[in-house]
Amino acid sequence: MSWQTHCKKKWIQPDELEDKVASLRQKGKTIATLNGSFDLLHAGHLHMIFEASKQADILIVALNSDASIKQYKSPLRPIIPLNYRLEMMAALEFVSFVTWFEETDPRALLTKIRPDVHVNGAEYGSNCIEKEVVCNGGGRLHIVQLIDGLSTSRIIKTIESLCASSGPQNR
Repeated sequence: MSWQTHCKKKWIQPDELEDKVASLRQKGKTIATLNGSFDLLHAGHLHMIFEASKQADILIVALNSDASIKQYKSPLRPIIPLNYRLEMMAALEFVSFVTWFEETDPRALLTKIRPDVHVNGAEYGSNCIEKEVVCNGGGRLHIVQLIDGLSTSRIIKTIESLCASSGPQNR
């Protein structure tokens, strides 16, 4: 079996999400959610994902689709296409399941899941757009402090500056 086939065992198709969550709840499992683009996966992401995994029995990570990232970040993003981001996320030991959503924000997805805990980075804070949906569903928010200096935007800026300083002869 290839690693991609192995990783796909953790994928939940968006149209199968509610059935999967119902099955997990029937088994008495608590569910934590975390969402984002996770483009250019880095150590700061890993810290947040690991912290999210400690909040419940099951961690479902929901990735923005490529189209939604283009809408809310930039027409030039994502750098890594969805299928590869799904594979990388599913390969992580502390991620139970991975899914994706087409919207630019996760509220409709969170309404379907009704997580016990939804995890966000400190840059979004406790008054994030997900708060009302999560709390109305009986869940709570857990905020993870970011690791200074680690962000996809900063990585991209560093790469751009390296390319600019190396000149066209080195590209």
